[in-house]
Amino acid sequence: MTAFLHPGRNPIFCRVALLFLAVSLSAQEKAVDFNAWYRFPVSVGVEYQSFTPLATYPAGSPYTVSDISFAVRVPIPFHPLLQPSLALGMLRFDSQDASAPLKWDHTAWYGSLGVTYAYRFAKYFELGADLSVGASETVFPDLLPDRGALGNVDLLLGLGGRISLDPTYNFSVEIHPSLKYSYSLGALPDFNGLLFGIGFTGSFRFGQDPDAPGEVIRSIRFERVSVPSAFAAMQSYYARSPLGTVTLVNADSRPIDELEVSFFQKGYMDSPTTSAKIERLNPGERREVPLLALFSDEVFRTEGVTPLSAEVIATYKRQGRPAEQRQAVSFDLYDKKAMTWDDERKVSALITPEDSALKNYAGFIRQTLKDEVVGGYNDPLQLGMEVYQALSEIGVLYQADAELPFTRVQGNPMMVDSVSLARDTLKSGLGDCDDLTVLYDSMLETLAVESGFITTPGHIFSAINTKLPAREYRKIHPDRRMTIEVDGTLWVPVEITLIGKAGFNDAWLTAVKEWEQCDAAPETRGFFVTRKARELYRPVGLKETDLGLQYGSREAIVARFRADRNRLLDGLLRESMAAAKESGRKEDYNRLGMLSAQFGKYTEAEAAFQKALSIDPQYAGAQINRGNVLFLRQKYEEALKTFLAARGMLERRPNPETSLMVLLLVNVSRTYSRLDKPAEAKDSLVQASAVDAKEAQKYAGLVEGAAGGVRASQSHDPATDIVFVEE
Repeated sequence: MTAFLHPGRNPIFCRVALLFLAVSLSAQEKAVDFNAWYRFPVSVGVEYQSFTPLATYPAGSPYTVSDISFAVRVPIPFHPLLQPSLALGMLRFDSQDASAPLKWDHTAWYGSLGVTYAYRFAKYFELGADLSVGASETVFPDLLPDRGALGNVDLLLGLGGRISLDPTYNFSVEIHPSLKYSYSLGALPDFNGLLFGIGFTGSFRFGQDPDAPGEVIRSIRFERVSVPSAFAAMQSYYARSPLGTVTLVNADSRPIDELEVSFFQKGYMDSPTTSAKIERLNPGERREVPLLALFSDEVFRTEGVTPLSAEVIATYKRQGRPAEQRQAVSFDLYDKKAMTWDDERKVSALITPEDSALKNYAGFIRQTLKDEVVGGYNDPLQLGMEVYQALSEIGVLYQADAELPFTRVQGNPMMVDSVSLARDTLKSGLGDCDDLTVLYDSMLETLAVESGFITTPGHIFSAINTKLPAREYRKIHPDRRMTIEVDGTLWVPVEITLIGKAGFNDAWLTAVKEWEQCDAAPETRGFFVTRKARELYRPVGLKETDLGLQYGSREAIVARFRADRNRLLDGLLRESMAAAKESGRKEDYNRLGMLSAQFGKYTEAEAAFQKALSIDPQYAGAQINRGNVLFLRQKYEEALKTFLAARGMLERRPNPETSLMVLLLVNVSRTYSRLDKPAEAKDSLVQASAVDAKEAQKYAGLVEGAAGGVRASQSHDPATDIVFVEE
């Protein structure tokens, strides 16, 4: 027996064991619960053990002790690691005393109950331990020859370990080192004590091998799998919203547990995307599961339509045994330019401000027109004008899609439209309304201008967020209808299809009219903020490559922008002038003066404020604004006189407005600072705080204190720091 166990003496056994161990480790990679998977209903086995007594027996001579037993083990169904057992056996004591070799020989016929803990850590190997208690009837045939055989009842306790090799599901071989303790319950205690032995067990396990082809678990029926065409542009959308659905039915007579459903497309996904986890699915129960898909960037490298075959994977446990089923499903993958218009927000996925080609082009535009921007007018709107004229200069034009015009695809989920990315439209120079909207909004977003898009029946065009609150619409245009209010902020629509054919002002006015055409049925139009739409439809991924685009003549771009800007500003002034003349109201002349000053036309501004004062000599708002213009023209002495006159107007009022008085005193302080009169400047600030400290704090950034007095902050641009009064 010892020779059989020793590796050096029996290399064949070692090689077989190593072979089984290697195969076992390979099986472990599948992360199978071997104890549950290879659980068996009942095991029967025969064991032979050779014991060495650890106590001194009668006559002091050595004894050989052997044990042959028959055992039955039954794993607990819900906990197969614990296996109650029943053993029946014969324990034979053979005395080696030369003088009386038969006297002390005896046989113990026993039965025992026990429990075995068996942990299967690999497909072919188990480790375990067992504990047992039993009783025996011990027969001494030759102890007293004249009286015949004598019997004695003993208590048996057992404790052991097990190393199991399971070459097949039904057959197991075990090495069983153990301790057995015998205690006499009769009149013969001579053989009380411990025995140590090593035994071998051969067991047959009933049941069917779960790895056999006939035992593959098929509890799930894929009743319906629906995966429509997929679009590369929706890559991020499919990771959070369903690509398709699958309906699963438990076709088994038993419940299944820990059901996990995933979707996998080889070549376009790094790993299966988990779609749902269901704790239990009862017999006959069906469940519809939305399928999510986390595609890799490989989807952006496809061209046209690519037929694909994916798999829906269902993993679960049936009676603790893991199972997996797969169902193939075919669908078409459209490239990154394709989309359907069932949800108009989808187009935001094609707006790509991170494209390096667009960043380079936007940088060129900003650098070219940096000296042309009017500081007193809305920056986002002027940037929108810059992009419009720069695109016109490189020859971008509107061209209707002859095959699938927007009028046919809008709102039709069955029609697949091809919308060009901004970089592609820049290269071709042509695009329909959706192509040009994507290009224009992409350029705006690249310049950090928030964009939007508007849809009306059969059409889509762009919008610019001016970032101005609705109450300040006159800073954009005196006509309130020329802006669209969204969440309290003013937006300017732009009919981008007029690019290269008309100026920015015409594109603005045309877009306003298109918006107003739906006033009677506002549900037919939609306004979408690109930023919000992209929370659901994130932009497509692009390779960072430049286009080698010819940006056009800088001089021509400047000329185009300047003409468009002047036309806009002059038009706004004409409209404001016409409104003032028509009404004859001092408030309208005051607004005309503010608009003129905003555009840097200080002479016209002074004239307008003077006209307002001629209508009402006590009109403090116009007087303050006239002082502001003089301050901007660096006529500080005249500005101071004008501000002090305005203070007199306010003080003569029964209840002068505190905010207006605070602003006036701050303006006086700034003027004194420019006249190098720090004491007077400081005193004016103190007076402003005395009127309303909280209101005075709003203007703290316009002046800065110093030990020697107060100086106007030189870190601010006076033209943008001036606060005009609309009273």
